[in-house]
Amino acid sequence: MSFILALDQGTTSSRAIVFDESGALCALAQQPIRQIYPQPGWVEHDPIEIWNTQLDCARVALRDARLSARDLAAIGITNQRETTILWDRETGEPVYNAIVWQDRRTAEFCDAIRARGDAPMIQAKTGLLPDAYFSASKLNWLLNNIEGARQRANAGKLAFGTVDTWLIWKLTQGETHITDVTNASRTMLFNIHTLEWDEELLKLFDIPASVLPQVVASSGRCAVTKGILDGIPIAGIAGDQQAALFGQMCSSPGMAKCTFGTGAFMLLNTGKKPVTSKNQLLTTIAWQIGKRVEYALEGSMLMAGAVVQWLRDELQMIRSSAEIEALAASVPTSNGIVLVPAFAGLGAPHWDQYARGSIVGMTRGTTRAHIARAALEGIALQVADVLEAMQLDSGLALSQLRVDGGASANNLLMQIQADVLGISVVRPKNAESTAMGAAYLAGIAVGYWKDAESIGKQWQIDRVFEPAMDAAERRRVRSIWHRAVDRARDWELHA
Repeated sequence: MSFILALDQGTTSSRAIVFDESGALCALAQQPIRQIYPQPGWVEHDPIEIWNTQLDCARVALRDARLSARDLAAIGITNQRETTILWDRETGEPVYNAIVWQDRRTAEFCDAIRARGDAPMIQAKTGLLPDAYFSASKLNWLLNNIEGARQRANAGKLAFGTVDTWLIWKLTQGETHITDVTNASRTMLFNIHTLEWDEELLKLFDIPASVLPQVVASSGRCAVTKGILDGIPIAGIAGDQQAALFGQMCSSPGMAKCTFGTGAFMLLNTGKKPVTSKNQLLTTIAWQIGKRVEYALEGSMLMAGAVVQWLRDELQMIRSSAEIEALAASVPTSNGIVLVPAFAGLGAPHWDQYARGSIVGMTRGTTRAHIARAALEGIALQVADVLEAMQLDSGLALSQLRVDGGASANNLLMQIQADVLGISVVRPKNAESTAMGAAYLAGIAVGYWKDAESIGKQWQIDRVFEPAMDAAERRRVRSIWHRAVDRARDWELHA
């Protein structure tokens, strides 16, 4: 009997999960990674720590499953997207820390691009909106601010990659420099129609083509590991949100999922044709299997589970993230409190990188329970804004939203989500949708599973949350939310 190993490298931790042919989880290992904040608005990771923790997790997962590398049919990789790493091709040493997707240091650079009128061209080619969120401006910053980096890059001595590319480079001991179409589509340098790195975009961001990885399909044998994990085909690669869409079996147009991780990310499968958003959503590649490319509309909300972490770590209102549900449920309402979680700006559909987090409506009677409930409501109301924009762009009326990610285990949050959406929220039995998606993509490539239709039978419902809020109350709650969002917007511009 053989197994699939999924490497799931996220924003706050590295994980490795072993799956069997039935889709059952055989072993899981997880290690946290440090969050580095050199300046306000800057977020970094140590690339060596990313690699070491991911390798250790793979070892532990295999040990706990009582397996060796010989027992693996393939490896699938899923990763935090947009996070940008630049390293020396000869030594493998990073020239600087990884600049994380949440990092805002290039906000003014992106403002200048918009001011020059380049946004329509960028959206037409990449499906993205100019923002510090994506990799292109981060890579530009590294080349311009790390001593000697641009000269070394121009000489072909440096390699760029998102986290998937970095892990594959390390797993193959520097032999393979690749990324897949989903991760490439998040760099703002990749044309999602031609499926190629775009010369006009490279010129705009002043990026030498020599640093770029080769782009491959999301499902397909693309590399073979060397070293400790030796001789295993790497056959599945996808950014975490696309992997979750596949893991949730949203494989037909009109199906949508939302992953509640550090941020919240909602994707709607739009099929073989990309849909250009008129409501500030992103058009992205969902996956490529063989020659078939499918697309999705995406709404990226920069803060979700991170809001709960903030209440735990910075305000010390709770001792563990799990405590927020009981605390928030101890009051029937937030008592007029609205928390807008714009700690790193606002993502879709607002895209305001100068918004900042705010709590409005407090009185002397406000308690930490009210703030806790307002935090959960703030997460859910962001998703409601995105769902509305998605339905306008696609012309599709969604009847359900599939959910996954750590915060989806919070029953109160999921009920609030159903209430403010007015549709069913469906949570699967297997909460590991992201890793499962990477495993499925790898398994299909090596014949471990036949196709998406056959593995769709493995997807099972844990619980369905039905809306209990009437339409008039839903409109009132969302109207108050939008007033609070207006107060949080453009805050940093006027500071």
